Amino acid sequence: KEKKISHELKILSAHRNPDELDEYLSKSTVLVYIAVAGLSAALPGVIASKVEEPVIGVPVNAKLGGLDALLSIVQMPPGVPVGCVGIDRGDNAAHLAIRILNLLK
Repeated sequence: KEKKISHELKILSAHRNPDELDEYLSKSTVLVYIAVAGLSAALPGVIASKVEEPVIGVPVNAKLGGLDALLSIVQMPPGVPVGCVGIDRGDNAAHLAIRILNLLK
């Protein structure tokens, strides 16, 4: 909001509502995705496997100090790139997204 960049917040789960996630991604015009995830942290990788736009994963401290989520996000298979910021650093994900958007201007 502070940078006056249009954005939206969606609460979707790769496990709990995969069909709704697929529908959202198929209709989305988003330029950069930020996916906040804990535990198995599947969401960033699932999004990255379905879109061509950059995906930034934010691991959260749900258990194990967030290390489980961090390792899940950074260990994506070949062809499924996900950028990752520090545990609970959604603020850094926003700053990184802004820098990516600036490259697209």
